[in-house]
Amino acid sequence: MTHTYQLTGMTCTSCEDKVKKALQLVDNVTEVEVSKNDNTATVTMSKHVALNDLQNALENKYKISAVHHNEIAEEAKSWAETYKPILLIFFYISLVTLLIQLANHHFDFMQAMRHFMAGFFLVFSFFKMLNLKGFAESYMMYDVVAKKIPVWGYVYAFLELGLGISYLIDFNPIITNAVTFIVMSVSIIGVLQSVLNKKKIQCACLGAVFNLPMSTVTIIEDGLMIIMSLIMLLTIV
Repeated sequence: MTHTYQLTGMTCTSCEDKVKKALQLVDNVTEVEVSKNDNTATVTMSKHVALNDLQNALENKYKISAVHHNEIAEEAKSWAETYKPILLIFFYISLVTLLIQLANHHFDFMQAMRHFMAGFFLVFSFFKMLNLKGFAESYMMYDVVAKKIPVWGYVYAFLELGLGISYLIDFNPIITNAVTFIVMSVSIIGVLQSVLNKKKIQCACLGAVFNLPMSTVTIIEDGLMIIMSLIMLLTIV
């Protein structure tokens, strides 16, 4: 995609070269054309780059702004495209969960949560299993346990599979939910550290199949499992 931005602060050809080189270094930017006379910068990118990222690449005296497109709409579109795999997975798991409840002729909240969690762990473990080594290497980049014990990445994928099966067959709810609560609570620590420190690393939630960035979406995933397992534990106990 290509966007033309208004860019002020350039006073000479040297400024043009400086701005062009700075923007070319931004991730996902493939081509840049800058005009001092028109006060514009035409940027071609492999996927939408946030305006803040472009501004941060420039010196303070240069100001870049979007005047030919809706930046909010573009960012929303880019976000949806980036996280499309996860959004679709959550949609299908939610749909199956809802259809099961419709077949019951009454809504069983606890059963619905159990089926949702079963679907979550089974699907996510499936993608990790497609490239187990790739997942373990990615997971080791941010998980607090995997950093110290690399084999934990391999164990974690099988643990998710076991939890998925346990929720599906309703195996010992206390043990299953307790393990989920502990494992996901530990897992979210590394995720929070990475997001808060604004580290640009790959999220391993879907293994190495999809190149998804670490973000608040990952926090929501882990947080949802923690909350659900805690609710089920408190209800059972």
